[in-house]
Amino acid sequence: MLSTGTEMTEEMSKRDKGWIARGFAWWNEMIARVSQRAGAHRAREVERFLKFATVGVLGAIIDFGMLNVLQATILRPTEPHVTLKVALATGTAFVTAVSSNFIWNRYWTYPDSRTRSVRQQWFQFFIVSIIGLAFRLVWVRTLYGPFGEIGADVLGGLRQTEPLEAIATRQLGTNIAQFFAIWIVMVWNFFANRYWTYNDVD
Repeated sequence: MLSTGTEMTEEMSKRDKGWIARGFAWWNEMIARVSQRAGAHRAREVERFLKFATVGVLGAIIDFGMLNVLQATILRPTEPHVTLKVALATGTAFVTAVSSNFIWNRYWTYPDSRTRSVRQQWFQFFIVSIIGLAFRLVWVRTLYGPFGEIGADVLGGLRQTEPLEAIATRQLGTNIAQFFAIWIVMVWNFFANRYWTYNDVD
């Protein structure tokens, strides 16, 4: 008997979901194993940090993806208002990633944190994130130019090719500055959220 297109699509969707679920279960198991090696008294906190870092990596992918889509389309770092466009692109990417991170951290990293409402935790998470965003915007806005020049020089030395155009240098600099900012802000976010937003967990 021949399958219809809809039946084939549903079957493929089930297989994809099964693969994703198995991958997620495997990753949870790996985190649990690594956490146990830290010792019984610290295992839970190490597990939370590893989950938070995993969510952070997912957020970084969303962040960089959104940044580069915006800079390739509606917020190209060209004159006029280059600095404003860079700030808008990095700010929009940040807010998108923070929204994803809140959902994942609320339901996966800290599922036992339920003494506060979602609204209150979202507000606290958002305040912590806004402080991180303020640092990040200043960092990226200040350093995208110098990082772009350094990156262009390094690439030029490696490839022995023509220098990058100004827009490509700015995009490269924005990505390099954002890379460092993401890691600095992730450490801030973990500790601030652990001891303020999610301080009701053991």
